[in-house]
Amino acid sequence: MFLKNKNDKVFCIGRNKTGTTSLEKVLKEFGFKMGNQSEGEMLIAAYREHDWDKIVKFCKSAETFQDVPFSWPYTWLFLYKTYPNAKFILTIRNEEDWYRSITSFHSKLFAGGKRVPVKEDLINANYRYPGFIWDANRAVWKTPEDDIYNKELFIANYRRHNEDILHFFKDKPNFICLDVSKKGSYKLLADFLQKEALHEEFPHLNKTNND
Repeated sequence: MFLKNKNDKVFCIGRNKTGTTSLEKVLKEFGFKMGNQSEGEMLIAAYREHDWDKIVKFCKSAETFQDVPFSWPYTWLFLYKTYPNAKFILTIRNEEDWYRSITSFHSKLFAGGKRVPVKEDLINANYRYPGFIWDANRAVWKTPEDDIYNKELFIANYRRHNEDILHFFKDKPNFICLDVSKKGSYKLLADFLQKEALHEEFPHLNKTNND
């Protein structure tokens, strides 16, 4: 097994809706212990206050982590400072597809699938705690309150996240960038993690919600 030292970790640092559900399934199949997603999401206050120590402390609870706050900007930088030998996985997809996926997903969850959510929808959404989704939006996107899903700003945020990571990890052997929809990406991941491939390609989940 790849993880030989308690300080070795695998961090999934791609933004939400880039195939992270499929990636999580594969990592579990490989035998990795995943961090508790609900507990990770409750670190939103630590993220907002730049209390990286709380997030790093949470990393002691498992081997592999994905989703919030690991998918958010700059978390990866502080994880690398603490775990420079960890494996980092960036998942990506076409920007237009990503934006369409995240707005469609949020529309179904928070606005009855009828429109892109507005501020009041997120404030009233009862996920984790009432207002959690609004807090998350403010912590990460910082878009105008009367245009919270501003396409230009969302895509710029997404692009900057990926570009920062790709630049930082360039030529580092403990990093891989994957588009899970591309042929051969599953085998690349298996090789990267030194695991025996169990499938030919990624098993795609959440087809309706596009991961």
